[in-house]
Amino acid sequence: MSILTGGEALVAGLAEHGVDTVFGIPGTHNLSVYAALSRYGITHVSSRHEQGAGYAADGFARSTGRPGVVLTTTGPAILNAAAAAAQAYSDSVPVLFISPGMPLHHPGRGNGLLHEIKDQGTAMASVLAYSHRVTSIEEIPLAVAQAFAAMATGRPRPVHLEIPLDLLDERADVVLVKPVPAGILTAPADAVAAATAALACAEKPLLIVGGGASRAVAQVKAIAETLGAPVLATTNGKGAFPEDHALSIGAGLQHRAVLDAVADSDCVLAIGTELAPSDWWIGLPDFDGKLIRVDVDATSINTNAVPTVGLVGDSAAVLDALLAGLGGLTAAGTGRAAAWRGKFQADAEAEGGPWLEIVAAIADALPRDAIVAADSAMSCYYGALSNLPLFRPNAFLYPTGVGTLGYGLPAGIGAKVANPDTPVLVMQGDGGIMFTIAELAMAAELGIALPVLIVDNGGYGEIRNEMADRNEPVHAVALGHPDFVALAESLGCHGVRVEAAADLPGAIKTAFESDRPTVLHIHEQSRAAGDML
Repeated sequence: MSILTGGEALVAGLAEHGVDTVFGIPGTHNLSVYAALSRYGITHVSSRHEQGAGYAADGFARSTGRPGVVLTTTGPAILNAAAAAAQAYSDSVPVLFISPGMPLHHPGRGNGLLHEIKDQGTAMASVLAYSHRVTSIEEIPLAVAQAFAAMATGRPRPVHLEIPLDLLDERADVVLVKPVPAGILTAPADAVAAATAALACAEKPLLIVGGGASRAVAQVKAIAETLGAPVLATTNGKGAFPEDHALSIGAGLQHRAVLDAVADSDCVLAIGTELAPSDWWIGLPDFDGKLIRVDVDATSINTNAVPTVGLVGDSAAVLDALLAGLGGLTAAGTGRAAAWRGKFQADAEAEGGPWLEIVAAIADALPRDAIVAADSAMSCYYGALSNLPLFRPNAFLYPTGVGTLGYGLPAGIGAKVANPDTPVLVMQGDGGIMFTIAELAMAAELGIALPVLIVDNGGYGEIRNEMADRNEPVHAVALGHPDFVALAESLGCHGVRVEAAADLPGAIKTAFESDRPTVLHIHEQSRAAGDML
């Protein structure tokens, strides 16, 4: 036992679970937590807004598989982080959000205390896995251990821990709680046998890999090669199967060629994906009678499409079991994959036409191990998703489910903090970057070499196009012409105007070697830009 303040008990519990970095902003009610951070070797990264802290922790977690941690103060601060919590929940990202709450004996209907919110715990519980309010200092280490256990068991989801602010400065005898080793869940033998039999006799198998396959890259590669199966990747699965492999069709499921490939297949093995409409923009194909699903979450097995065989378990463990059952199966060649890849690429290039030169320039500058932190911008989801090849798991950080704006910049910062020796590139639109532009100051303070590419179409280009397509007045979408170079420099970064895509590779490579972040501003040549620039 040790006599600790509630704030130190929290920090000690985090350190016990391997936390070395937290993102956040100090406030009046959480100072005892900040007082203890350096004593336990935890680095604090100061965002300029709590939403930015949430996205940075998300990028940290996606790029490493380790939980990210967000530390805010009460009331408006934790609510500022709620959008990031919702994004992490929708994309199954383990992030621990921590905030003080009203005092333990605070009046139930309130009395106007600073930062008082009617029920911040309920607000947070509505957008993440759960929100837990502790009721004693002694409970704090247990609550931390439970949070990490929850994030490591089954489908990873973010959680919220609330500590009454009066407990943070009080003292008590505290016993730290060791991390709970998470067991590896594998599917029942009869389900594995049924799936193995279906795969073994398939003449035209197909793999679809989602974000849940990112920790099973060796097994995904092995089973694709064993079956000779072409591989499609979801947005969050991009990079889990190298996009230059002969069996890769590509990433992004919004193309007609994808529906046709599924229709042409007699067995589809979907790994770690909920088959979500946010991936299948043009609608789900008919999987009837040929779908095998692998997912660690039992509730997801039947979501959006009911499989012929459902395998609930850790992707790596389940695929190992399938590989053992397939034994000496002799795979077909790669010709089928090449044919579908050609059709997929034709669709992707048609959809991404206005951004192809920019994307090709980015590809020319990126090392093979690079990470791209993208935003919900046309240059990203029409341009980069299906046309920019990436080669490592968790290489494409993108806000798929909730589809927030402003994600790319702080997520890229979080990824660079977690992977300091890995090249990280941020790709944003001019509308989305304004949601979190202040986080350039966070990046500058860190002194990280981070290219921040702003692809400018003059505003909210997608919404402008939708208004026009509905034959309705086009308004409220043009955002003027900010001087992004001057803005970057005012926040401590370099700023570069890039006049043509041909100049991008050199500019990106220089930014990778710089002493600070570099904002690269380029105008796109698109339908929306033609009206707004």
